[in-house]
Amino acid sequence: MHARWLAIPFLALATLASSWAADCPAVLQGSLPELSGKQQIDLCERFAGKPLVVVNTASYCGFAPQFEGLEALYKEYQGQGLQMLGVPSNDFKQEDADSEKTAKVCFANYGVTFAMTKAQHVRGNDAVPLFSELARQSSAPKWNFYKYVVDRRGKVIANFSSLTKPDDPEFKAAIEKAIASEP
Repeated sequence: MHARWLAIPFLALATLASSWAADCPAVLQGSLPELSGKQQIDLCERFAGKPLVVVNTASYCGFAPQFEGLEALYKEYQGQGLQMLGVPSNDFKQEDADSEKTAKVCFANYGVTFAMTKAQHVRGNDAVPLFSELARQSSAPKWNFYKYVVDRRGKVIANFSSLTKPDDPEFKAAIEKAIASEP
């Protein structure tokens, strides 16, 4: 008899968890390890319902100075709800295997304050689910500092090549469109 009473709250909790997962857009399913520390970034918990820019980065890439422009954009639009996620990757052979060195480049050298993960695969069969879904909705990154703008519903509304600088008017217009999107 007692087992049945215990099962009811458990079933209610399981139903709640599955409906929560169903409400989370595909692009935000899962979590990634934060660059500094040992915590996981729960993508849905952190970014659901918010406009988001996702960028695959690399410390030793010639485009690394874009960190400064990305940080400036983040600060400019953060008050309007914009979130930004940097995902280092060695898929193009320009990232350090040592996360502490990557963190130094991002945080100390460029003053990044937006969320950063430890190095992940962003292309092909080994790509983390976030990048698999970004690629499914648009295209896989062709190089480091490929930028995705995601609306409040988890849909990619634009993607930009490494050559697109953070202050590019089209990039900023896409961010403003994501900010204006309905949750």
